[in-house]
Amino acid sequence: MSVEVTVLSNGLTVATDTMTGIGTAAVSVTFGAGARSEAESEHGLAHLLEHMAFKGTKRRTAIQIAEEIEEVGGDLNAATGVEQTSYDARVLKADIPLALDMLSDILTQPLFAEDELAREKGVILQEIGAVEDTPEDLVHDLVQTVAYGGQALGRPILGTPKSVKALDRAAISGFLGRHYRAPRGVVTAAGAVNHEEIVKLAGDLLGDLGSEAGPHAPLAQWTGGDIRQKRDDEQAHLVLAFPGKAMADDDAFALQIFANVLGGGMSSRLFQEVREKRGLVYSIQAFHWAFSDTGLFGIYAGTGEDDLDELMPVTLDELAGAAQNTTEREIARAKAQMRMSLELAREQPTSRSERLSRQILVLGRPVPGEEILALLDAVTVEDVRRVGLETISARPALAAVGPISRLMPPERISERLGAPAYAA
Repeated sequence: MSVEVTVLSNGLTVATDTMTGIGTAAVSVTFGAGARSEAESEHGLAHLLEHMAFKGTKRRTAIQIAEEIEEVGGDLNAATGVEQTSYDARVLKADIPLALDMLSDILTQPLFAEDELAREKGVILQEIGAVEDTPEDLVHDLVQTVAYGGQALGRPILGTPKSVKALDRAAISGFLGRHYRAPRGVVTAAGAVNHEEIVKLAGDLLGDLGSEAGPHAPLAQWTGGDIRQKRDDEQAHLVLAFPGKAMADDDAFALQIFANVLGGGMSSRLFQEVREKRGLVYSIQAFHWAFSDTGLFGIYAGTGEDDLDELMPVTLDELAGAAQNTTEREIARAKAQMRMSLELAREQPTSRSERLSRQILVLGRPVPGEEILALLDAVTVEDVRRVGLETISARPALAAVGPISRLMPPERISERLGAPAYAA
């Protein structure tokens, strides 16, 4: 395995994945703190902090940050997720020290200037507005809201206009101090990298990070529910969801295969029956999001108002059918698709660095590709059918946006699947 791991004296993990034959590197500093780490009064804070990190430090102005990395042909980026926030750079091999210096600078010496904060809040308000204007994105936020009602896991990452406007410098600094701690962090680098060099750089630049672990988010509780927003749009967008599996769960691969069989490609059951044979949708897919202690399995579809009353019964029948009679051939095809995705990701330094970060933060260790493939190959038809039936037997969550007056009522959806009724 090309991965090497060192834990610094303050608890910060440094992991590298050396790739031969390339001249670039993906470097990342990631913390196990995302939207799920927020208190209710902090809604949107993790994402705002990510934005503000690039808006100036004690050593560099915002424009200097942008110019300095682009002068060497590199780029900086960041992403706020449900459970992690990452700060990333892609550079030539010779510029790895600069990349880590800049990432460390924005994380340890940010200014959070009031004028920059005001501007960045405005940018985020535009982001929130863009989601509201994009129903296929909005419906995914809404289904998570009802799936995990009243919990941070159910709140949109971006926050709301009201919550974002209320955030201030003190809140941002407090969140950073509580959650950006060495034991909850990992420095990863993939590509043309040398492990000893990355370890030394990380120690010199991030060795002063606090050595006490920050607080952890409470365990998630699935609630299920139903949320519908009637709008005068051209299409109706809906997501039907059920409890999924945590990343380390023994059945996580079986449920991912079930999702692929059901709606993972052009040969999947939903694509063939709902789109190709009946022409009820342009887009339909099944997915599985795995978190640290839970997961969300869902089906997304977009359709015209006239086809809505036919779409849901057909989709539910395909869902139930896949749980009962998925075949060996379908599973073999799904495994082949997943192997291809894994191999494609292994060819990209950025993908390897991202996967390494998440594995260490959630699972506590890097997982070799060969181990992942062995777990995938070990899944049987019986496993997929069992996990599929267990999944759709739980209380569902439904979100729908658009011209949805003809959408099947929630009690009939539960009855058709034989699942518990929606939460009130």
